[in-house]
Amino acid sequence: MDYRTLGRSGCAVSSMCLGTMTFGTETDEAGSHQQIDQFIEAGGTLVDTADVYSDGTSEEIIGRWFARRPADVTERVVLATKGRFARGGTPNDTGLSAFHLTRALDASLRRLGRESVDLYQVHAYDPLTPLEETVRTLDGFVRAGKIRYYGLSNFTGWQLTKAVYLARELNAVPPVTLQPQYSLLAREIEWEIVPAAADAGLGLLPWSPLGGGWLSGKYRRDERPAGATRLGEDPNRGMEAYDRRGTDRTWRVIDAVQKVAEDRGVSMAEVALAWVTDRPGVSSTILGARTTGQLETNLRAAGLHLTAAETTALDAASDPRPADYPYGELGVQQRDRGLAG
Repeated sequence: MDYRTLGRSGCAVSSMCLGTMTFGTETDEAGSHQQIDQFIEAGGTLVDTADVYSDGTSEEIIGRWFARRPADVTERVVLATKGRFARGGTPNDTGLSAFHLTRALDASLRRLGRESVDLYQVHAYDPLTPLEETVRTLDGFVRAGKIRYYGLSNFTGWQLTKAVYLARELNAVPPVTLQPQYSLLAREIEWEIVPAAADAGLGLLPWSPLGGGWLSGKYRRDERPAGATRLGEDPNRGMEAYDRRGTDRTWRVIDAVQKVAEDRGVSMAEVALAWVTDRPGVSSTILGARTTGQLETNLRAAGLHLTAAETTALDAASDPRPADYPYGELGVQQRDRGLAG
């Protein structure tokens, strides 16, 4: 397992992060605790959850894991959670206001059984709350010792840039991470969001690095999903819905991943995870698994690094091909121009 810092902070984390969205729904408590144990034994340190995962049950399961393990094990964990979305029915039970975030963090700490968390992330941008209010609130959490660092999730390039520079203007603690969707099937963040994060010194924590399971090779071009898979149980599930994501580009990417995997003698999931983890600016890639078997396969990617030729082939197959300038070929030529001697 490699270790990297959370952005420009001094906090080191494993290059793979255990995502816990399945805890309490697709994975029961015993299986969830086994996953955390397995992850720690493999050298993992960063564990990521959120207050809305299984309606708070994920945090409760993690809290009981902390309570049942010795300090020399639990002290290895860098614990991250998130707040933003609604967990109740009142107008202030959502958003990034001081009112909601304060209550959301306190509730997360109670469920986790902790006095503080290492990384607190705002789960998405809130257009109704002044960003100044959100930044001041997060800065207050750090100064009060309730969180050590804070990060952003699902922010666009202009939103994260505004948050970073507003923190500087207010002499407030700045964010250290951004958690975006990022995979061989979702590379559009490279146009604006990745450069903005790099400019601001934010480490990336990619979620859905397997494209909702597509890049693991479980789906076929000529066969609709069935059985005990996410799309087998619900073909119209969210962003990874079969009819939405089953495009010609997706199948080209899957073919390219399969070729690299066969040549290397590894799984397709390992190849896809290795590609994401070695992208510029990535601090830790979030793994999501239903079972310890799936997690074991994914963790093997921690020791896999692709060659330049393999990376180039995957880049070419997965290129989202932006339509026109300032992106596309002309934009790349301008960004890559050399200086006259």
